[in-house]
Amino acid sequence: MKKTILIIEDDLRIAQNIYRVLQSEDFDAGIARDGLEGKKMALEGRYDLVLLDINLPGMNGFDVCRQIRQFKPVLPVIMLTAYGEVEDKVEGLGKGATDYIVKPFDFRELMARVNAALRLSDIGNEDAGKRVLSIADLQLNVDTKVVTRAGKFIGLTAKEFALLEYFLLNPGTIISKMDLARNIWHLNFDPGTNFVEVYINYLRKKIDRDFDVKLIQTRPGLGYMLMVGG
Repeated sequence: MKKTILIIEDDLRIAQNIYRVLQSEDFDAGIARDGLEGKKMALEGRYDLVLLDINLPGMNGFDVCRQIRQFKPVLPVIMLTAYGEVEDKVEGLGKGATDYIVKPFDFRELMARVNAALRLSDIGNEDAGKRVLSIADLQLNVDTKVVTRAGKFIGLTAKEFALLEYFLLNPGTIISKMDLARNIWHLNFDPGTNFVEVYINYLRKKIDRDFDVKLIQTRPGLGYMLMVGG
């Protein structure tokens, strides 16, 4: 199966040249011309690697890389930039870049870096892909912290992720607000507060609202459960 690479580069000539080289090496590729579009494509699409320029309109490459790392921690990111200073390399790697290549570059070097990053990613994913919790078309990867439903990426906060993971570890089981407060927030539940309901609503908006089949079910007076159908 072909690997797919996202090129985030505002210089159309450079982007098109990289695109042609990737195609000649039997890769599929997509192009984004600014940081905001690139971030959206990287987070919502299914890419095996990102080639990311630093000096981008809308959002710079450092911030795009940081956003990618937050939601897709194992997706390889190679930064492409005209900046060759050590400080820039350190900042790029500090934001989570896998590798760093300075323009102008030889396309043979670029492809060597791409293939090396993909090999490392494949090795890392052999084990990471095994710890996946799922129900219906919802999947949660425990290692990479990536959540998808029907193949669509869903961005969750740390608490939302922990809440969903707890439900997936106990499918079809009614879980009380007290249990959730104790296991997710490590608090004794105060019936006068509604923080559990608030987070349940946050989670529902992200994993249920845009889908016909609702997974989070309410059992009045008892709690909540994760199951297909009501």
